[in-house]
Amino acid sequence: MKTSATNRRLRVLLTDIREEKLIPRPEFQRRLVWTNRHKESFIQTVLLGLPFPEIYIASGEVDTTTGEGKEMLVDGQQRITTLSQFFTGSEDLKLKEIAPYVDLPVDAKKSFLEYEVVIRDLGSKNIEEIKDVFRRINSTKYSLNAMEIHNARFDGALKQFVDELSRSAFFDNNRVFGTTEIRRMGDVTFCLTVVITTLAGYFNRDSLFEEFLEKYNDEFEHSVDLKEELQSVFDLIEHARLGPNSRAWRKADLLTLIVELYHFTVRRSHAISPEQLKACLESFYQDVGKAAEGDTEDADAASYHKATLQATADKSSRVRRGEALQAQFNKLLAID
Repeated sequence: MKTSATNRRLRVLLTDIREEKLIPRPEFQRRLVWTNRHKESFIQTVLLGLPFPEIYIASGEVDTTTGEGKEMLVDGQQRITTLSQFFTGSEDLKLKEIAPYVDLPVDAKKSFLEYEVVIRDLGSKNIEEIKDVFRRINSTKYSLNAMEIHNARFDGALKQFVDELSRSAFFDNNRVFGTTEIRRMGDVTFCLTVVITTLAGYFNRDSLFEEFLEKYNDEFEHSVDLKEELQSVFDLIEHARLGPNSRAWRKADLLTLIVELYHFTVRRSHAISPEQLKACLESFYQDVGKAAEGDTEDADAASYHKATLQATADKSSRVRRGEALQAQFNKLLAID
């Protein structure tokens, strides 16, 4: 594939975007997300006249009557969109460290508009060829899992919060995650699932990851309270001194335990001692084990067991396990 590299003044690109001659987001692109901190840093790069990596464009539709044509931005969407937001004073861009474009001195405005962007023109390619180029440019590894992909796209407040949460001593002390799981970000995936569930309830697999990572990309206002609340749950579980072979340490069971204990002690404001928790869980898990052998009449244990057999990350399974375990905690209220 032959390509050519040229320079274009930023003002030309901004004009082409405004006149819809340059399409900044073809339908095949995933929408990349930068925090405002990232955007400001990048704008500062341009204001200082420093270079940034080339962007890729390809020929788009051509009007054979007027001779006018369009181009597609194959790679460089976030960079050009950020500069466009700065130039137009978009409300989507919140500046803290640098002045808005409208307040810049005339010389600074001219330098910004005359900034030369390196363009690599792919020429006229069909949509499948362009998609292939886009995938190759943006792919560092073909076997990335969902969390690794999200990690490459998001580096904001919520992502940093769950990163820190995943490093909690609670998980290390109880050997919850193996080396391979940590390398493939299984610990971060687990913690993100916990956090989102505490905020929005049970959901299907990783269906809410992108929505919440984007929603709380710039700021996660729940961080201080939620960190303290989840730590109280972790401490309660640790002080219960469950055995290393307890099913509580299985991922699906631990997710249910953390979330339901959070709802019982934090959201519903009920107290439970480590001794009560230990006795409650050991009794219930024993009944779940009997359910596996078809040797129990406990409906909650049978329902819980069924929800651990397959599709454990489906919303319905998560809800079923949660309801069954919460019912056990509710029994403690009757005793008190």
